[in-house]
Amino acid sequence: MLGIIFTLLMLVLLQAVLGFDNLLYISLESKKAPLRDQKRVRKVGILIAIGLRIVLLFVLVSLIGYFQEPFSFLTGEIDGIAHFAFNGHSLIVLAGGAFIIYTAIKEIWHMISTHDLSHDVEGNDKAKGKKSSNAVIVSIVLMNLVFSFDSILAAIGLTSEIENSNTAFVVMAIAIVISGLLMLFLADRISVFLAKNRMYEVLGLFILFIVGIMLVTEGGHLAHLELFGNPIEAMSKTTFYFVLTILVITDVVQGRYQKKIIAQEAREELSNKKENKL
Repeated sequence: MLGIIFTLLMLVLLQAVLGFDNLLYISLESKKAPLRDQKRVRKVGILIAIGLRIVLLFVLVSLIGYFQEPFSFLTGEIDGIAHFAFNGHSLIVLAGGAFIIYTAIKEIWHMISTHDLSHDVEGNDKAKGKKSSNAVIVSIVLMNLVFSFDSILAAIGLTSEIENSNTAFVVMAIAIVISGLLMLFLADRISVFLAKNRMYEVLGLFILFIVGIMLVTEGGHLAHLELFGNPIEAMSKTTFYFVLTILVITDVVQGRYQKKIIAQEAREELSNKKENKL
């Protein structure tokens, strides 16, 4: 019994660590919904995703071999250029990573091209980039499933020592529900923080971009993809968190340095005005 409780705690911790990028995506994606619906969109999207995660868990436990077995019609090579053996897992991860990269680039471009930032902040429902609440919920649910794919496979590995398969399934389901409720608790707070500190949106989008790259490299690795004789290696979580730390430190230092420059320019301008009066 003690071993099962320990495994449950490990699973919740695993889901929480691996769920950070998912939480960031939810916070940024929910901003595309009308302002009045954003909180509801996050709650509904996460609650539906929790249910579908349990369904996905059941499917993976029952049909895990089909997701890992390469498709014969997607296995082959292009002389001197590429070698590949795509399976269900790799295709899901590749599609999710490509979509996240597209989303991050689109939002960064929108941020650069927006002329009236104050109008964009107000959350005008007709503003460029706004989507219907249902469309945002669908995006959140689909990407939640993509993000949860690897965490569920890792959870299956952690519970492999539990002899009773039904007990293992219940433990994993409980961990999914707990981590989902934790995500529900944090989503609004992260969204509020980003709304009050809009300069961190750029950091969030670039983190999301790196998440997309991580998923694409992982998908390529799962597909045994080789380009010009060089195998695609998956970006490790350690590398991801190292890059994330560097990005955060750079953003903090850049922000403080910029404030010092602005303060210095203000002092110089004030000093010049006093000299002109004299």
